[in-house]
Amino acid sequence: MNQPKIKRDPEGTRRRILLAAAEEFAAGGLFGARVDQIARRAETNERMLYYYFGSKEQLFTAVLEHAFAALTEAEKTLDLDGIAPVEAMTQLAHFIWDYYREHPELLRLINNENLHEARYIKGSTRIRELISPVVATLARILERGQHAGLFRNNVDPLRFYVTLSGLGYYIVSNRFTLEATFGLDFSRDAERDEIIKMNTELLLAYLLRR
Repeated sequence: MNQPKIKRDPEGTRRRILLAAAEEFAAGGLFGARVDQIARRAETNERMLYYYFGSKEQLFTAVLEHAFAALTEAEKTLDLDGIAPVEAMTQLAHFIWDYYREHPELLRLINNENLHEARYIKGSTRIRELISPVVATLARILERGQHAGLFRNNVDPLRFYVTLSGLGYYIVSNRFTLEATFGLDFSRDAERDEIIKMNTELLLAYLLRR
């Protein structure tokens, strides 16, 4: 009697490993995550993990690339070209801050990578390419605002993006220590609304011509 053929799904297996690894790395970092636990969570075995990704370190790099790619894909859903510059910049900032709040695992991965002094991001040309689209979007908004006489001219898009990003990053990445030290829980809607309002005003106060 012929045995039924097992349907192979290499892409599905690879994706399950990637998603399982993202959860493990976000929780325990590169050194804390266990390969056997990743394989178990992905419903596969360690041999397949090494087959698809080569090593635990290469898997960590792939997880970082996947996390940044997801941010880039989400950013592509924004259509800001037809929106007035001030509102477009506000929407872009709020999008980034909301994304950080909804994907704290991205920040945990980045925090862990900083402990490794960005060793794995430095080894990935893809991640640098993935960051470029959102900076380019911001640069176009800046240019439109400058041509309209609304924004100051001496604004570097990349440095402005880093500042904008940091305003949203900090309150998510440090939300537990902020609550423990200052008693402010920025995961609460009311606190978050207040800090977003303040951060938006800070950005626009710098950006707008006086």
